[in-house]
Order: sequence, then C-alpha cells, then structure tokens
Amino acid sequence: MNQDIFILIEHLRGQVADISYVMLAAGRALAHAADGRVTAILLGHNSQALANELTADQVWYMDHPSLADFNPEIYQQALEPLLTQHAPRLMLFGDTSIGAEVAGPLSSRLGLPLVSYCRSISTQDGTLKFVSQVCGGKILFEGELPGPTALATMMPGVYKPEAGHSAQPPHITLLEAPAFTEPRLRLRRYIEPEIGDVDISKEAMLVAVGRGIQNEDNLQLAQELADALGGVVCSSRPVVDQGWLPASRLVGKSGKHVKPKLYLALGISGAPEHVEAIADAEMIVAVNSDPDAPIFNLAKYGSTLDLFELVPVLTEQLQQISSAVAH
Repeated sequence: MNQDIFILIEHLRGQVADISYVMLAAGRALAHAADGRVTAILLGHNSQALANELTADQVWYMDHPSLADFNPEIYQQALEPLLTQHAPRLMLFGDTSIGAEVAGPLSSRLGLPLVSYCRSISTQDGTLKFVSQVCGGKILFEGELPGPTALATMMPGVYKPEAGHSAQPPHITLLEAPAFTEPRLRLRRYIEPEIGDVDISKEAMLVAVGRGIQNEDNLQLAQELADALGGVVCSSRPVVDQGWLPASRLVGKSGKHVKPKLYLALGISGAPEHVEAIADAEMIVAVNSDPDAPIFNLAKYGSTLDLFELVPVLTEQLQQISSAVAH
C-alpha cells in the first residue's frame, strides 16, 4: 500500500496559512514512520516562492491564472486527477473553510472516505489512527483511518506551525494544469476586515469573553481585568454577533488568529472554529462553569468557578500587586 502523504497548501494573498505548516509537521511524522513521502501540493499563479519554507520531501506546484485566487471548483478539478493517478495513503486538508469546501466534494466524487475535525493522526503498529472531535469538541472519537486512500481535515493544536517550516527550499516539480471547465463560482472582490482600534493578533495579553459573559454590561468586568493585566479584550463569535464588540475583536476562523503570551478565556466553550485560532498562544487559562467544556482540552490551567465571582477578585489582586510595585 502506498504510504505517501499529500498535503494541500492553503495560502491567501501571498501568505501561507499556519494550518499548512501544522499539516506538514504532522505529515512528516506520519510518512517517515511508515517509510513514505510527504508531498505538498501548491496551487496558484506566480506563487512558486511560497514553497520555499515548506517542510516536505517534494512540492508539486501547479501554476495557472485560474488558480490565482481560491475557487473550490477549480481546486477540485486540479486535485482530482492527482488523487486518482497517485492514490496516496492520506491527503490532508486544513479544517478550515477552504479545506471543507474542497475535501467534501472530492470525497463524494471519488468515493473516498473523509474524516473531519481531526485533532491528531498517529501510527500504531503500522496502522493509522485518528482522533476526531465531534459535538463541538465535547466528544472525542478514535478510529482507524480507512484505506487504501483516505482524506482528512486537520485541526491545529498537537503540532506547532514552526515544525512545518524548513530553512532549505524543497524540491519543486511543476505540474501541468488540466483543462479547467468554467466554474459556477467567481470571486467578485476580496473584503479586508477592518483592523479597528487595536490589532489583537499582535497583543501579548488577551482577555477573551464568550457566551458566558451573558450581557453587554458585564463586559466591564473583562475590561477591568484586561486593564489590570495590561491587555486587550477580545471575544468569540456570539459576542460579536450580538454587537457587543466590533468584528476587529473576533478570535476565530472568520476572525483573527492570535499568538499572545497569555490568553484568558472567560465563559468560552471552545468550539473548533475558536480553538483553531488560539492554538499558538503560549499559555491558555480557561474559566468556565461547565467542567466538560472543550476549552479545557487546550488550556494549561482552568477553573470551573463562576466567572462573576472569580474575575472581580482576580482583578483586585492584580491591581494591588501593580500598586505595590509602583510604590
């Protein structure tokens, strides 16, 4: 059985997405344990330079004007013959909007098994095992990856993006693009999200609030704690959807990916879309009254105390420490 690992490289506006490096790190561990090869597949137009830092045994690069911007139909047309002709043991996609829009249709069209929301994939006694999270991360499901070829969408967390970077450019093979049929979807324009008053992706201290904050008035508690820490308040999707904070403060798949020294999550359950965006935080501390909240799977420290009781006490202690240091 072919033991090679294919990885779709995600990129947007000239930058490789972190999830691509996460998948490369995972793929290298899997392929080398089974004496296979890691093949990174880069689709784009005038984008070959993006391959220079990819940790892969080889990069297959397909250049075509139709690949200048992501289009799920065009990506499917580009990948389908590669999967059919080469039949890798596994092809990894990011558990992202891009990955989901490509992996699902390919699975259906080619009749290949697809495992979504993979937290990890490992080799045990020559067999590939996966751990996938379902029900918003509250249930972890473990199983054997079907063969001979399977597709999987992978979440960040187990591997760090840095492990997927290479100091030496990999070997690059240019692929001829197929005759693409006209897609039904077309990119009209790219809308850049507003940065707003702060760029949370560059902040070292973040106090994040979720549905557990209950109402807009309670944001003041989080703001006082953030002020005591010298940080900034951000949030998960429900808070932004309510209009309590601007979209520039959104942490998640459709918001910002953050890498703070401290990420203090208050009343956040830990949905996959949110977890994906905080996996690179140096330290995650979670406060949630639900002991089964998925956020605790990622947090280094956690508490199930009522955040409305804990946060004022914590803020007061920090203020006293700051006052003592100042004097």
